Amino acid sequence: MTGGISTSLNWPGLVEAYRPYLPVTDSTPVVTLLEGNTPLIPVPTIAKIIGRGVKVLVKYDGLNPTGSFKDRGMTMAISKAKEAGDQAVICASTGNTSASAAAYARRGGMRPFVIVPDGYVALGKLAQALVYGATVIAIKGNFDDCLTIVREMALNYPVTLVNSLNPYRLEGQKTAAFEIVDNLGDAPDWLCIPVGNAGNICAYWMG
Repeated sequence: MTGGISTSLNWPGLVEAYRPYLPVTDSTPVVTLLEGNTPLIPVPTIAKIIGRGVKVLVKYDGLNPTGSFKDRGMTMAISKAKEAGDQAVICASTGNTSASAAAYARRGGMRPFVIVPDGYVALGKLAQALVYGATVIAIKGNFDDCLTIVREMALNYPVTLVNSLNPYRLEGQKTAAFEIVDNLGDAPDWLCIPVGNAGNICAYWMG
């Protein structure tokens, strides 16, 4: 990698930092909140439990603008949606995606719509989405029901889906792997990632 980790004062956002490795052109209007450039934090307590002289570090993506790794993908998804001339985006969410989609859509001058399962959403993240001006619709059902609805809406209405089914989401999220290599000088021996729908682990594999 040649993007390089930079100090927060001159960090341009992950798209500009890793532009040669991302599907953007000079005509792509980059929508950024200066996401990325998050630290690797040593965790000596866990390293001691494992033993064998290992060194354990945690990639703290909670320092991204809306508090999650979703911002990495959203800067790409929203930038490409804006490049395509889209006016609105939509996602299904139980938390982090809604906050990130709303923040970046508003930054890009687009209208964000969020479908959530009633009673199964992180209220703090929902509050973020509302503050950023998202239109939030709660339905009876689970996350998969919400995702089915937004997929159908993206097919039949002029809104862009920004869940991890959007390939540009993973393009942005793969930059976390770039940053780890830039920090360490090489790839780590082991990479451990919690898995929900497996979007983020796929993004790390891409990186």
